[in-house]
Amino acid sequence: MGTFGETANSSDRSESSEARTDSELLAAHVAGEQYAFEELFYRHHRQLYRLAQLTSRNPDDAADAMQDAMLSAHRTAGAFRHDAAVSSWLYRIVVNACLDRLRRNKSRPTIALLDDSCHVGDPMPRVDTAIVVERALMRLPVEQRAAVVAVDMQGYSVVETARMLGVAEGTVKSRCSRARRKLAETLDYFAMAEGETATASSPSNRP
Repeated sequence: MGTFGETANSSDRSESSEARTDSELLAAHVAGEQYAFEELFYRHHRQLYRLAQLTSRNPDDAADAMQDAMLSAHRTAGAFRHDAAVSSWLYRIVVNACLDRLRRNKSRPTIALLDDSCHVGDPMPRVDTAIVVERALMRLPVEQRAAVVAVDMQGYSVVETARMLGVAEGTVKSRCSRARRKLAETLDYFAMAEGETATASSPSNRP
């Protein structure tokens, strides 16, 4: 197994690897094919890393959780029962690795929603929406964050998310509902703050 995120040279990979399904690549890995798992990981790397970033508190935690998850997937591939999509299986492993790391680091202070680069008095009136959403996500409890990221940002169904997180469907619905409400409140706050900043900085309001 090579370093995760690095794939074998094209001359060392099967010409048909791109055409194989996720299940076929995983089966090939279990059967001992050297680069099959790296090909599978490379195929889903961008989405999985984005998921790790959204679920973790910082880039270092995301990178560490990805490494933990992929090592776990590599070791336990033989136990995969093919009762769900391989991508869902990988998703579950990444989410669980992120949550485990967050729980271990529970004493770490919560990231402040407002900081020196983004507050009402900031001279830069426009706040990037993506950054605001990610900051809002970081304020959610980890269980709510994992559920809303899965359903609203990754497009998984409530049933799939419940299976991945190992909780009841009603629990997923409840966590998503609470998360959406908190996100809406946070985004409304930022909208008002941005509006106040724009008003204060307009020429008509200057002395």
